[in-house]
Amino acid sequence: MMEPVDDANTGDIRCLECSTAISEGVATVRTARGVFCADCFARLKQQAQQVLAAQSENIDFARALAGALLGGIGGAVVWWGVTIATHVSFGLVAIVIGVAVGKGIVMLTGGKRAQSLQVMSVVVAAAAYAVGTYLTKRTFILEYLHRQGKLVDLPLVPTSPSYFFGVVSAGFHAFDLVFLAIVVHQAWKIPAPVRLPG
Repeated sequence: MMEPVDDANTGDIRCLECSTAISEGVATVRTARGVFCADCFARLKQQAQQVLAAQSENIDFARALAGALLGGIGGAVVWWGVTIATHVSFGLVAIVIGVAVGKGIVMLTGGKRAQSLQVMSVVVAAAAYAVGTYLTKRTFILEYLHRQGKLVDLPLVPTSPSYFFGVVSAGFHAFDLVFLAIVVHQAWKIPAPVRLPG
């Protein structure tokens, strides 16, 4: 926490930046790290603001989209793979989708962060969650049909939007929305711009 201090009642306190001795009556700013003279603190704050502003400038949206898609595909495949390996659909594992999409964007853009990237991250993560849901539910439907002695093959790639949504909505539970909300939250949070405190 930063607080301006007008009287530094100290004998030998120095500014952490310029090492100037802080005398009584000199305007200072105390932080968790120590004391800065007001001029140094203002300059450092301005530099930090410039660095933080640069995080949202000159964004390569093609690379951001590539990072989001790679993260979304990777996350959906991990979720599907865990489902195939365990024969149980762990919705909690789906959270990796939101993390992978957000991290993919930040990594492929060189650390860029912006609200526009947050929106992209949420859209791609929600779509990847739907694809992951399709793949996991398709797996369970096929297992059920095979146990019933029915040799039906559901296409890996859906043949129509109605077919896709029919599989995704099969066996829908309220927890599906909870996991989707967590996925979206992670996707929104990771590429969020860093802000100065206070």
